[in-house]
Amino acid sequence: MPASGEAIADAARALVGRPYAPGGVGPDRFDCSGLVQFVYGRAGVALPRTVTEQMRVGQRVALKKIAPGDLLFFRIDASKPTHVGIALSGDTFVHAPNARGEVRVEQVSTGYWLRRFEIAKRVIANR
Repeated sequence: MPASGEAIADAARALVGRPYAPGGVGPDRFDCSGLVQFVYGRAGVALPRTVTEQMRVGQRVALKKIAPGDLLFFRIDASKPTHVGIALSGDTFVHAPNARGEVRVEQVSTGYWLRRFEIAKRVIANR
């Protein structure tokens, strides 16, 4: 049986501080979609590799209903989402950005991320 949203969030949180690497799929280096694929894969849920493919999975969730384990998609200087992270709560998420070079936690409600937020998807039920 797949892990809960809380277990997904905990597994993602445990990777904070790991270095960013383009095309990184873990366990030592990650890019954003590689982090998502790795964490979900370890929980027994197979996800596609790219942001575009991952965005096609799961059920849409309203911004105010984001729960641990949900996938959050962002548009970074593009017409379509090019970045993904894993929700820890309704306002925090773990992701592998390249700006600071390591997996880290951010707040969705900050101006930068909120302006770029596109969609949230729930891949597994939260128990």
